[in-house]
Amino acid sequence: MTIIRQPSLFGIQELYDMEPTQKYEAIISAIDLDRIYHAINKKSRLGAPVELNYAGMIISFFIRYIERIPTIKDLIKRLNDDFIFKMNCGFLVSDSTPSEAAYSRLVTKLSESDILEKSFESVTLAAVTEGFIVDEVIAIDATHFEARDKAPAKKEEKSETTPKKRGRKSKEEREQYLKDQAEKEANLPLYEKKIEAQLDVPLDILRAEVPIAPKWGVKKNADGKNEYWFGYKAHLAVGASSQYILQSLFSSGSLNDGKAAIALLKGMDQRLPLTSASYQTLDAGYDFEPIYEQIHRMCQQSVIAYNKRNEGEMIGFDKNFAPTCLREHSYKYDSFDPKYETLKYTRPKECSDCPLANEGICQKVYKIKITTDLRRYTAPARGSKAWKNIFKQRTAVERVNAYLKEFYQLNNVRYRTGKRAKVHFDMVALIYNASKLAADRIQAELIQQQQAHNFCF
Repeated sequence: MTIIRQPSLFGIQELYDMEPTQKYEAIISAIDLDRIYHAINKKSRLGAPVELNYAGMIISFFIRYIERIPTIKDLIKRLNDDFIFKMNCGFLVSDSTPSEAAYSRLVTKLSESDILEKSFESVTLAAVTEGFIVDEVIAIDATHFEARDKAPAKKEEKSETTPKKRGRKSKEEREQYLKDQAEKEANLPLYEKKIEAQLDVPLDILRAEVPIAPKWGVKKNADGKNEYWFGYKAHLAVGASSQYILQSLFSSGSLNDGKAAIALLKGMDQRLPLTSASYQTLDAGYDFEPIYEQIHRMCQQSVIAYNKRNEGEMIGFDKNFAPTCLREHSYKYDSFDPKYETLKYTRPKECSDCPLANEGICQKVYKIKITTDLRRYTAPARGSKAWKNIFKQRTAVERVNAYLKEFYQLNNVRYRTGKRAKVHFDMVALIYNASKLAADRIQAELIQQQQAHNFCF
C-alpha cells in the first residue's frame, strides 16, 4: 500500500530558518529591484560619476529588515566584519563599504519618490495573480508607533478674545455665523473635514494629502484609560485568511482611525482585482456612515461593531435592531436576499405557543432592506451567528500588527521627520509582503513536487 505524505505547511518562520543565501534570494526575488534602482540612480551622464554600488546598497537596506539589524551603524559593522554577508548583499570584492552618510542620502532619495509604494503594490498584485490571496473577509485596523523626534514643548498662549455677547443671536447675526462656519469648513484640509467629504475624492488625492508629521495621539488601553504617544499610525487592510497586507497607509498619530478607512477601501477597490472579497470587518472606531456607504458602493458587506452615540432605544426592535414581537421577543435572522438587498427575519420560537400568534396579531416574517439604514442593517444581520463568526476574523489584522512591531521593527523608527519615517514604514510593509509571497511560492513548489512524487508511485 502506497503511503501518501501530506506536505507540511511552509510559513515565514520556516523561510527565515533557511540558509542566508537561499533566504535572501527567495525574498529579494519577489521585489523588482531594477525598478527601484532606476528610480534612485543618477539620471544624467553629466556630473561626478557614481562610485557607490547602489544595487548592493538597496539589497543590504532590505536585508537589514530581514535580519532585524537595528541601525545603519550596525549594518555597516556587519558588512565590514562578515565577508560572506557582504557578498550576499550584492557587493563586489572591490567595493568599499558605504558610509552612514551614503545610506542617509539613499533614504532621502527614497523619501522623494513613491517607488516603495509602487513596489509594495506590485508584490501584492503578484500574490493576487498567483492565487495566494483569495480572501472572502478583509480586516482593517490601525496601530501606533512612536517617532524618533522629540515632542515640541507646549507653549501657553494667552488668547485675547472679546467676551461673547450674551443672549440669542439676531437673525442677521445667525445667518452670518452660519456662512462663516461653512466657509471655514470648506477651507479646512481634507483630513480635518468630516469623513463624508472623502467619498467623492479621487484615490490619488486621498493618499497625497494624508498628514504625516509626528503628532500626539491618544487611545484607550485595555483598562479603559487613555494612553498617549508622540508619533505615527500605521493603517492596514489585511486578508483574514492569507494575512497579506492588501493596503497600507502611513499617517500622523493624531489622525482618527476612521478617516483613513476610505482611502484603504478605495485602494483595494481600484488597484487590486479582489474578486473573492465579500466582507469588510472593522472595530467600533470605524462606525461612521460614510464608511458603510463606501463599502456598499464596492458591492460588499460591512461587519462593523456598533458604537452607540447618545441614541435612544428603538421601540419595536432589540439592541441588534432585529424586530420584536408584542412580548418583546426578538425575531430570528433567517437569510439575506442580495438581489433586493433584503434581510429576512422569522417569528421567534417563543411565539409557537403564544395565543397572540393564532389571532393574527404577530407577524410571521419581517423583511428589511439594508439601504434603509446601512449602519444598522448589515448582511448578515447584527447579532447573528454568521455576523459574529465574520467579526472574529478581524483578529487577523491585530496579528499582522504584532508581527510588524516584533519581527520587522515597525516601532524602531531611526529617522527624524515624517517624510523619512514613511520610508521606514513602507520598507516594513514591503518586506513583510515579499516574505509572505516567497514562503507561499516555496510552499506551492513543495506541494507540486509531492504531487509529482505520488503520481510516480
